[in-house]
Amino acid sequence: MHVDEGQRIPNLNTPRVPQGIDDAKVRKYLLDKHGIEIAGGLGPLAGQIFRIGLMGPLASESSVQMFLGALAKAMKG
Repeated sequence: MHVDEGQRIPNLNTPRVPQGIDDAKVRKYLLDKHGIEIAGGLGPLAGQIFRIGLMGPLASESSVQMFLGALAKAMKG
């Protein structure tokens, strides 16, 4: 995670993009294949983090598990 524990907010996660992963391709895959939209970093964090929101009715364990599975597939290419 980009933000230190204790400084994070529960409805926005900012994991770092792993080295060798194209964040734009991952975000496009998620949107095209699963209808999941996440944001990339802004300014100096562009290409370095994902901004993943968890809000409202989608903030459930089953939704998180579905997202994590889709994210894993997206990162495999």
